[in-house]
Amino acid sequence: MNDVSPPAAQVQLKPIDRDGLLAFAAKGCANPASQGTMKSHTIADGQFRNLTYIGKHAPVVVDEPLHLFGQDTAPAPSETMLAALGACLSVGIQAVATWKQVELTRLEVLLEGDIGNPAAWGAGGAQKQANEMGFREVRAKVVIEGDAPRETLDEIVRHANFFSPVANSFRNPIPMKVELA
Repeated sequence: MNDVSPPAAQVQLKPIDRDGLLAFAAKGCANPASQGTMKSHTIADGQFRNLTYIGKHAPVVVDEPLHLFGQDTAPAPSETMLAALGACLSVGIQAVATWKQVELTRLEVLLEGDIGNPAAWGAGGAQKQANEMGFREVRAKVVIEGDAPRETLDEIVRHANFFSPVANSFRNPIPMKVELA
């Protein structure tokens, strides 16, 4: 499923602040309709290579592979979607494990998704409807170890998946507007 060599396993994952997590959860209970706004700024660098600036961080570089006319200097846009999903699932799993007081010693999320681009980004390719494009299926496998039985670890993963903002963005339609600035 993944051809990238993972780093060596750790004895214990660095724990998150449980008290802070519980306070954050209590704040959500007190105001269940609360939400924030995330922002990014993408600048085209040419040949499909893009730099996306988010907050104070170094730019996230996104490119296309050579067979899609990019420079292959960075992951493709769809691959970064999988990266966001994997990271969000990992964050959720760690949060739920912390909430349930389960110490994790290993956590890996392996993702693969089926996608095609016969429409050539709308530049003269196959005629497609919006609901026919994008990922057709995404599969995730979670490697998890900790001081709990497999059934508990499975429940942690299922619970985190259900509440994952990025997983739910994959599963549910999102109203979106694209217009000239």
